[in-house]
Amino acid sequence: MQFHELSARAIEIHRKFAETAGRKNFPAWTREQVVQGFVGDVGDLVKLAMAKNGARHIEDVDRKFAHELSDCLWSVLVIAKLYGVALEKEFPATMDAIEAKLESS
Repeated sequence: MQFHELSARAIEIHRKFAETAGRKNFPAWTREQVVQGFVGDVGDLVKLAMAKNGARHIEDVDRKFAHELSDCLWSVLVIAKLYGVALEKEFPATMDAIEAKLESS
């Protein structure tokens, strides 16, 4: 999948979450709540990384780790869209700036 396709897919799933919430008479998550959910996903990812490094025991850790990384990517893509950040443009520019800084040190 191309970056723009990943982003579009993430936004489509975000829209479906909002529709499902509406059918259950819950409000759709705000931008801030999406960020808060991302923080929870990062916490879950940390626990899974600990398990992959032997500090915890979690069944089927490889599958769960891959799933959680995907959840985190989904969150980043949705947060970028909700806050109007063009990641497709900003990511390469940020990597170029970091690389230039590394090369000059």
